[in-house]
Amino acid sequence: MSSGVLHQPVNLPANQPKQFYRGGEAIAALRGGTSGDFGPEDWVASTTTLFGRPDAGLTTLPDGVLLRDAVEADPTGWLGPDHVAKFGADTALLVKLLDAGQRLPVHCHPSNAFASSHLNCRHGKTEAWIVVGTTGPNPTVYIGFRDDVPAETVAEWVATQNTKAMLDSLNPVCVRPGDTVFVPAGVPHAIGEGVFIVELQQPTDFSVTLEWEGFLANADIGHLGLGYDVALGCVDRTGWGGQLEKLVRQTSERWAPSVDLLGSDADPFFQADRLHVEGSFALEPSFAVLVVLEGTGRLGELEVRKGSTVVVPHAAGEPVLTGDLVAIRCRPPVLSTVEG
Repeated sequence: MSSGVLHQPVNLPANQPKQFYRGGEAIAALRGGTSGDFGPEDWVASTTTLFGRPDAGLTTLPDGVLLRDAVEADPTGWLGPDHVAKFGADTALLVKLLDAGQRLPVHCHPSNAFASSHLNCRHGKTEAWIVVGTTGPNPTVYIGFRDDVPAETVAEWVATQNTKAMLDSLNPVCVRPGDTVFVPAGVPHAIGEGVFIVELQQPTDFSVTLEWEGFLANADIGHLGLGYDVALGCVDRTGWGGQLEKLVRQTSERWAPSVDLLGSDADPFFQADRLHVEGSFALEPSFAVLVVLEGTGRLGELEVRKGSTVVVPHAAGEPVLTGDLVAIRCRPPVLSTVEG
């Protein structure tokens, strides 16, 4: 493996590219660092750049080598032969810590098919949120339209920037730590103030921002350079009001060595489980990202503690987590479920 990693797990420093919204205190509290005004996202083990900013978002390993370049130099060591056969030197995963210091705008993300047709990319941006902390009296996320919405209505809301209509059209869900939300591509959503999540997503930064006024400098940034006439074609306008159980799961009370957090619908995009280690737990070979939420321990020879973010190469084999800790493990798609 390149960059001197020698097939072992690596502790990563924070990687917080500047964003357009406030947040970051919860990230600082978890990691034991300091927060800036606009550090609401920590891109963990990122080989993805911000849209329109090819110099921002990439993770640098402790030896100064970009993770993207290390993976490209040794894809099999990092990702495993089966993954490389399907995706090449593409991790197919981006993990973030996201701390919403204010409500995010109503937005959505393109599907694989839309991204392939319009953005020259095999990945859209299906994502999932694992709530790890909340502040305030009513921490809320907004997910999917309540009822079917005609295309012309969505277009009118965007053209007139009718924030109230957009928010009122969505399903509000009050969340607490341990809740998870699966967000398929196209489903409009917003994360409310005071919600702190570990986010898994496909490795792109494609967002169609329906509610741009007050958030972005101008409307042009919100449609990915496609124009809203085209960009709004990616919006899932179906009503989710009667089927939120397909998207929202409560896992707080589940306590096992490994708790599946997202279920099989997420398998073509990513996998996540919460590890409760009291003694030892062996990880199967896989590229993985660990976010330690509580406690202290070791991953193989690597010391980990609350706030550690770790990238694990496939070639690490079966490293053993030891100690007394809780961690979120994020992994790429289940290959057997991936089309193509």
